[in-house]
Amino acid sequence: MSTAIFYASSTGNSDEVASKISSSLGEIEVFNLANTKADKINDYDKVILGGSTWGDGELNDDWEDAWADFCKLDLSNKTVALFGLGDQESYSDEFCSALGAIYKQVVSLKAKVIGFTSTEGYYHDASKAQIDNKFVGLVIDEDNQSDLTDKRIEDWVKDIKEEIL
Repeated sequence: MSTAIFYASSTGNSDEVASKISSSLGEIEVFNLANTKADKINDYDKVILGGSTWGDGELNDDWEDAWADFCKLDLSNKTVALFGLGDQESYSDEFCSALGAIYKQVVSLKAKVIGFTSTEGYYHDASKAQIDNKFVGLVIDEDNQSDLTDKRIEDWVKDIKEEIL
């Protein structure tokens, strides 16, 4: 079984979070979708997908560019964990909503999704990445709560480690 992280980053924050997750899991491979084709995901049994939310809840540009190919993948035999970055103060109505779009697509591609996290400690009005009182993955706000990032990653990795490695 092999595991890798695939992400897209516009400002470098998702890149940094992907690296921290990789380190916490024992230096698993990390691929930026800006220079990796989405079908590379086929090479792995378990994947972590991540990126940030832009504008009114949209995927960032690199995810948008990879989206058509990503939507053609067969994830039915894969375990998938998700992480997303957003700004809960400036974009309170769409906080990490791009993560919700990725989740919806991953579910439609029949993947087993793990790594849901509590919404406790976040201050937003709405998010497409939220189901009841849970986010569909790890949610990070580097703009307003960067002091909580390392602890959130650590706790999430503990929760998913057994199933993702």
